[in-house]
Formats: sequence, C-alpha cells, structure tokens
Amino acid sequence: MKITERAEIIRREMESDFFNNRLDFQSVEEFRVKYIGKKGLIPGLFREFGSLSSDEKQEAGKVVNILKKDAEKFVSELKQKSESDKDKTDFFDPSLPGLRPDVGNLHPISITMREISNIFREMGFVVEFGPEVETDYYNFQALNFPENHPARDMQDTFFISEDTLLRTHTSPIQVRSMQKQKPPIRILAPGRVFRNEAISPRSYCVFHQIEGLYIDEKVTFSELKSTLEIFAKSYFGNDVKLRFRPSYFPFTEPSAEVDITCFICGGNGCRVCKNTGWLEILGCGMVDPNVLKASNIDPEKYSGYAFGMGPDRITMLKYGIDDIRLFFDGDIRFLKQFS
Repeated sequence: MKITERAEIIRREMESDFFNNRLDFQSVEEFRVKYIGKKGLIPGLFREFGSLSSDEKQEAGKVVNILKKDAEKFVSELKQKSESDKDKTDFFDPSLPGLRPDVGNLHPISITMREISNIFREMGFVVEFGPEVETDYYNFQALNFPENHPARDMQDTFFISEDTLLRTHTSPIQVRSMQKQKPPIRILAPGRVFRNEAISPRSYCVFHQIEGLYIDEKVTFSELKSTLEIFAKSYFGNDVKLRFRPSYFPFTEPSAEVDITCFICGGNGCRVCKNTGWLEILGCGMVDPNVLKASNIDPEKYSGYAFGMGPDRITMLKYGIDDIRLFFDGDIRFLKQFS
C-alpha cells in the first residue's frame, strides 16, 4: 500500500479521534502521542521515505507534511478547548451544599382548617362540601330565616339575583346533607363564605367557616359540650377551659357562644383577650325543630346539635396575626413564613 494511501487512512482516523475527544488532559495527550509523538503514526510514515525514489518522495512528502501540519493544528485546538472548559468549571465547588428547590406551601388558613377537620374526623365526623353560589331557600328559608325576618339583617348578603346569592355561611351544606341522608348524620362543613362587610384589619368580605352537625335519636346538649371540650383540648391544649354563654341563632335553640381561656396569657389577661382572660371561638346550639321539619326529619323522634367556628380568627390568634387582610393579599413574603 502506498504511503499516500496509508496517509489518507490515518487522516480519517485522526479526524474521528479529534471530534470524539473527551477534552481532558489525558485524552489530548494520548491524541498527540498517537499521531505526532516520536513513535507516532505520522513520524512512522517519514521513516519509510528512505526506500522511496525521488519522485515518490516528492509526492509522498507533500501529502505527509500536510497531514503533519493538520495533526499539529488539531492538537493545538484540543489543548485550547480543554483549557477553556477547565476555566468554565473551575468556579464549581462540588463540596458545597446544593440549592433547595423553591417549593410551595399550604396557606395558613388551609393549615388550620386541616388540623381542625382531622380532630373531628377522629370523632366520626364526615367532611361534606357544597356550592358557594346558593339559593335563598338553602341559605335562609330552610334554616328558619323566614322572608323579611329581622335575623336576615345579621348577615349583609351579596345577591346575584332575587333568589340567588353568595352563601353567607356553610350552613346550607347541613341542609343539603339532611335532605339526602337519613339519621344518624354526623358531618363537618368547611368552606369559604361571603358577606358585604367593610374591609378592615378585623373584617373582610371573604372569610371561612367550619360547621358541624350531628342528628340522631336522643342527642343532648351535654353531648355537644363534651364534643367541643374534646376539640378544644385537642387543638389548644389540655389546660384550656371552656365557657358557654347564652346567645341567639335562628337555626338553633337553645344557642350559646363558646369562649376558651386565652392560650396566650393562660387566662391572666393580655392585649389579645382584652384583659378578660377569655377568647370567643365558636357558636353552637341544639338544632331548631323547624330546621328538622324543613328537611323532612321528624323532630319528635330525632334531635341534634350544630356548631360553627371561624378558622380565620383562630389562625390569627394562633400565629399572632393582627390584620386579616394579609390572608388575601397574596404576599409571598407573608405566606412563606408558614412553610
């Protein structure tokens, strides 16, 4: 085989090695030694020139010299590329800790609602949901709010049409559950509600509620008190005490407001509890017989209790938040504190 033919074979091999080089020091040095080192392939071709005629030397010399120059150029380029890549990676310190991915987290009110719901789930309550756009019947009439009843003024409502509105409480979920289930009924109704209130640090037009309902034979107010005491001690601590104050709700009779000893000052009095030692957390009562009748449940056979609380207020108390508007502003700096 002629030297020129062998030179062409070496060129093809050299080009393949050049484009597939790993660009580290060892790979570049291996390339240099293989092709232009003292015992390399190209110097080996020059050593065979002694057996060639002068015409053959002239032809082969031209081809092999071009091959040698190309090889030297390849070696130079490989060295430059390997040095450039080394400069790009010199700043990286593999011993440094990695960057934590920026992950999302639950909203503080969602955290509170999950914690409260889990406590009642352990007591046998089943979580139910309902529509936020309700009819006047489910939001008022079925809950013992007759048309033009003064109690409707307690809730300044967003009306969409004459008979359609944004629900003012999650109590319609209770009505829907009583209509589709037969006693015993034990449900929890969490959700978002809407009232046309002035926006301030203490009130907002959107907030949340968690309501509970238990209907069965011979349900008593004592059972209601026991259930709420178990919840309060589970959520606020075993040292908490409850206080029941008479109150009024159209859909329960008798009705009561429930206070707990302030878990911030231990009942000694502080700015949060206005130096009373007590914090109001929920309302409750025995389900009014008219509410049972509206859902075709016999009030002579069945009785029940209901309660409702505002997780927004509980969250504010738990985390020391003094402005309810922070929950709805979407400020990531505020929300990240609860991750």
